[in-house]
Amino acid sequence: MRADAKPVALRVPPRPLELVPRWSPATEVVPRRIKIVHIITGLQTGGAEHALEQLVTRADPRRFDMRVVSLLDAGAVGPRLAAQGVPVTALGMRRNIGDVMRFCHLVALLRRDPPDLVQTWLYHADLIGLAASRLAGVHGVLWNLRGSGLEHRHYGNRFRWVVRTLARLSGLPDAIVANAEAGRDFHAQAGYRPRRWALIHNAIDVDRFRPDPTAGDRLRRQLGLAPQAYIIGMTARLDPMKDHVTFFRAAALLAARGIDVHFVLIGRGVDVDMPCARPFLGDPALAQRLHFLGEREDVPLLIAGFDVAALSSAFGEGFPNVVAEAMACGVPVVSTDVGDARRILSGAGLLVQPRDADRMAEAWQALLASPARRAAMGQVGRARIAREFGLDRMVDAYRQLYEQVWAGPPTP
Repeated sequence: MRADAKPVALRVPPRPLELVPRWSPATEVVPRRIKIVHIITGLQTGGAEHALEQLVTRADPRRFDMRVVSLLDAGAVGPRLAAQGVPVTALGMRRNIGDVMRFCHLVALLRRDPPDLVQTWLYHADLIGLAASRLAGVHGVLWNLRGSGLEHRHYGNRFRWVVRTLARLSGLPDAIVANAEAGRDFHAQAGYRPRRWALIHNAIDVDRFRPDPTAGDRLRRQLGLAPQAYIIGMTARLDPMKDHVTFFRAAALLAARGIDVHFVLIGRGVDVDMPCARPFLGDPALAQRLHFLGEREDVPLLIAGFDVAALSSAFGEGFPNVVAEAMACGVPVVSTDVGDARRILSGAGLLVQPRDADRMAEAWQALLASPARRAAMGQVGRARIAREFGLDRMVDAYRQLYEQVWAGPPTP
């Protein structure tokens, strides 16, 4: 397949999909590079997928040979990785059932071209990647944890079994990376006992997520809004953890107070057919203020046009990227107190308790009433993200970890 091909989504492909990048000097083999295979559940747009993309495309190619394996399909991220010189293999595993054939192909792939290290991303990839690595004779394995405080009842018995099994096996990987203190603490309480914890926060591309004084007017024109209308926006895929119901309830409360405010929702699966949106769309006064944009590629430009960014998650967050991305755009944030949101915000927004629509509406109203406060929070947030959560910091932290694990424990 050409590197610039569109994503291929086959439920059961005749053979694993491989995206082979065009040759470039950056892909030329250099002796003694550390070869790392990253195994991830899928490559659709999401926080883990975005962090993986940032890492493998920015790591020093003179030091690392990075490959990516998706257990599912190539998604939206796979072709982008291949276009930047990163080999990608999409196994096309079937969801919700065992797929022995694809698992065996993964083992064969690791045997045929053995990596120095395997880094897995997300629970199912942690379990499958560990098993395949052991069968292939690859012993350098690292897991990557992305969330905290998961309410397992929302995700079924199989998911609960996977997490419990991972806790029992957590002493086998060489290290477990957590992207948030809340995630590390939650998994430790859940029984994870790794040989080594590594805390590596997510990173934000502050050249991509940045303030844009024209973004607000541009977004209002796109939505057909009056120039003076306020915009509150949230970027979150459709998932129980994101708790869109609380967002809608807060929106209804604020709209009922006579404020000229509109609500923009961005994310995979976010549209007028969302079951949780239907009760609120039945109110014509609120429905005309709700704007469903779905999954978008121009998210930085949209966020920069918000007056206030929101996160209504009830649980499950580790390092909520959307909070940091809004801060990088100079936009104040109202977030529920989940994951590491409190540590990230640090004065650049307001926190409310999960599932508290009344307090969320009050926080929104307080910020909308004070342009000076919003501007000050935006400046503080932008400076904090640029200082504490830049891309170079994250990439260097992974570099150090990989080199230490690859070198092995020091000789007594």
